[in-house]
Amino acid sequence: MDSRDLLPILAMILLQFVSAGNNILGKLALDTGMHPNVMVAYRQIFATVVLAPFAFFFERKKLPKLTKHMAFQLFLCSLFGGTLHQYFYFAGLKNSTPTIACALLNLSPAITFIIAIPFRMETIRIKRLSGIAKVLATVVSVGGAMLMSFYKGSLINLGKSTLHWRFAEKIISEHNSASGKSSSLIGPVFVFVAVLCWSIWFIIQTKMNATFVAPYSTATIMCGMASIQCVLFGLYKDHSVAAWSLASATRIVACLYSAAFASALAFIVIPWCISKRGPLYVSMFNPLALAVVAFLGWAILDEKLYVRSAVGTAMILLGLYVVLWSKHEEMKNQIVRTSDNENGGESGDVEKGDADTELPEIRQRTIPNGIVNTD
Repeated sequence: MDSRDLLPILAMILLQFVSAGNNILGKLALDTGMHPNVMVAYRQIFATVVLAPFAFFFERKKLPKLTKHMAFQLFLCSLFGGTLHQYFYFAGLKNSTPTIACALLNLSPAITFIIAIPFRMETIRIKRLSGIAKVLATVVSVGGAMLMSFYKGSLINLGKSTLHWRFAEKIISEHNSASGKSSSLIGPVFVFVAVLCWSIWFIIQTKMNATFVAPYSTATIMCGMASIQCVLFGLYKDHSVAAWSLASATRIVACLYSAAFASALAFIVIPWCISKRGPLYVSMFNPLALAVVAFLGWAILDEKLYVRSAVGTAMILLGLYVVLWSKHEEMKNQIVRTSDNENGGESGDVEKGDADTELPEIRQRTIPNGIVNTD
């Protein structure tokens, strides 16, 4: 294997470990009593600082003219993709486990597909196998999410971990003592709302990308707007100094880590990998982060695995891969039809699905078919 072929693989593996670390550190910071909105506010502020130099050096000379319509789209993107999505995700993480939160994020392709239908950015092709498979996969994914929310099941005994991080054990013990018993429903529901907000963001972002093509600047402006939104909302909820304090090492490390790696690094690595291998290739690595989170949750956070987590996760991942397969088939058929039109129908003997394609080169009005977990 050539080194150029190996780099995208290594980059995506690195990113999945980064995502897993963000879930674990985020859970520890929230267990110290940090409010989700405060954590998101600091993440957006730090991410803005990290991304701003990239926007300045790479896009200052080719920045599109910012109209009122674009500014409104940026505001909506920051609201749904930055503020609401991350607030509800970390609120769900605070009230559940890293494994459940990470697993539910894989609902994004299915939920985005449902939301995109009214906007005519997706169609249900019942007469085709890919269309039937996409509908069934969406039902299976949502069913897995409902199972994780409403059914607990028996405990799966994985034994006791021999790894002990005394610092994490102390935080978890203090959190459990202070919080007592909590509902097992509210956490998954919050994460589901986060996925819904994220899917809405994808729809808005796709429309905005047609006229405002400046990825670094877009991300910087979005993070800046989200910072203001989160700070205002956070101060309204709790303006005490203690709530916003970063005196705890866990809090400041979690915020800096999520901003520099889960936001900035992901924003640089993911587009590069998509340009090299396509969105489907990139999204195939998502379950790796889930596997790492599940292992670290059990090994370090003493997370318990129940039947609902195992079965629900399997259903969601099955739905994820079937949706991605369906999108891949649709993209190949789109290429065949485009080739037929360009050649005046002379390539009619080319079988559907046999076209050699690079997905990033396709220009069509559709949702992103590779949705990557960066939380």
